[in-house]
Amino acid sequence: MTADADRLPQFVVAGAPKAGTTALHAALATHPGLYLSPVKEPKYYLTDGRRPPRTGQRGPGDAHSAREWIWRREDYLRLFDGAPPGTVRGESTPFYLHDRAAQRRLAADVPGVRVVAIVRDPVDRAWSNWVHLRADGLEPEADFAAAVELEESRVAAGWAPFWHYRGLGRYGEQLRDLYTVLPRSQVLLLRYRQLVDTPRETLDRVSDFLGVQPGVAHTVAPENVKPYVADTARYRALARVARAGAVLGAHLPPRVWRQVSRPLLAALHAGRAPRPEMPVEVRRAVLAPLLPDVALLEELTGESFDDWRRDTGRGDFRSRRPAGA
Repeated sequence: MTADADRLPQFVVAGAPKAGTTALHAALATHPGLYLSPVKEPKYYLTDGRRPPRTGQRGPGDAHSAREWIWRREDYLRLFDGAPPGTVRGESTPFYLHDRAAQRRLAADVPGVRVVAIVRDPVDRAWSNWVHLRADGLEPEADFAAAVELEESRVAAGWAPFWHYRGLGRYGEQLRDLYTVLPRSQVLLLRYRQLVDTPRETLDRVSDFLGVQPGVAHTVAPENVKPYVADTARYRALARVARAGAVLGAHLPPRVWRQVSRPLLAALHAGRAPRPEMPVEVRRAVLAPLLPDVALLEELTGESFDDWRRDTGRGDFRSRRPAGA
């Protein structure tokens, strides 16, 4: 344990992006016995104490995004200085599950850390990931299946993890490696659908795991659900501006660029359209290389994830049933 132990997080919400980490972070922040960092995704353990690079062959918006990472240790520790005495400190960075170096840094820095890992149907997760990047004008590929097939070349070119459509959904491999640096008793695996369908019971499970009173935390309206934006001539023109602006935004303070880009994002989102159904053949093609990993996850957990092998997805937060239903 380091000398900074009383200023470090005692738990983290990890894995995977677009699997409900934002909603869970907001819900846990309603519990008076918990203290969630005011920065939702500090990404500290993705760094090795050095500023993330802003140069090289990277994806649209990556350089700007890297400027938001908290990489100085004192800045990270300061996130928890507002924690009232006796509260359990935590932060949420979904990429900690995917990034093996982050797993090792976290375990070495906070050996007793508890990890709440959320997993979602890997095809649904990838689809939501693509919709998110399209909504922000950053994903230039208008065809989801084609974007997924570009993953390997993009990874080789240094595009950031958020572009790893299949890679972020390889939970079996990620969990297997996490178990080599932390005991299983310090890891709670949740399913996205549990958070959507049975939020009260799921929050109680998390509360028990973190050692705080159950029945206190409550859900809040999701804030990270991006609209599906149709591929029109107007959208393509605005998206080109968004990608060019993201390059310029890498040289501005993050808050400044976010403020400047709001009208552009509003214009992009004005083109929202009903989210189409994913063709069965696309779902099967995206899932096929992930099937061995689903089997590995089942082997590790002793649970069935056979619903992920079906030809239909399970929706998102907008499909949540009314409370008590």
